Amino acid sequence: MKRIIDSDNINIIGDRIKEARMKAGISQKQLSEKLELMAVYTCRGSISRIENKKRAVTDIEIDAISKVLGVSLDYLFGREEL
Repeated sequence: MKRIIDSDNINIIGDRIKEARMKAGISQKQLSEKLELMAVYTCRGSISRIENKKRAVTDIEIDAISKVLGVSLDYLFGREEL
């Protein structure tokens, strides 16, 4: 199957997620656990791949991540600063 995305970067928000997570002072595992409490099952390895832009992020994950990290969707998509 051919990939639609012809790039090594599968998402555009990985850097922002990592920055917000680190500013919040939580680990990838802690982020994963907090997402699980919201019924969004994203393992620590998936968080790592998202931050490294090697995995796509679903809309449900993006929304939950923004809530857990206390940042806006505009921030994650680069339209505003922390």
